[in-house]
Amino acid sequence: MILVIGPLYSGKRAFACRLLQCEEQELSRYAVWDVQERAAKTENLEFLADELARWSIVIATEIGGGVVPTDPAERAAREAAGRLNCLLSQRADTVVRVFYGLPLVLKD
Repeated sequence: MILVIGPLYSGKRAFACRLLQCEEQELSRYAVWDVQERAAKTENLEFLADELARWSIVIATEIGGGVVPTDPAERAAREAAGRLNCLLSQRADTVVRVFYGLPLVLKD
């Protein structure tokens, strides 16, 4: 599995399409994205990470930077997303951070 991470609107899906040599409308056959939203809704991050690791490409938006939310539910969702990214990084064969459309391989 290839984990692609980066900020919102940084070119993660376009990068995944280049890797897979597919059009964006075909991407859903091979990749899953916005997984940080799933993290907030699950009780078992390990199970979710195992489930997501079956995809060819997993795309996660980094949400941990910036001001820490005062709302406890928002803080918990942000923490869950970070923990999920750690679990996915451990399971991934390759981890790529995309920033301004530029890929940086973190793990290969």
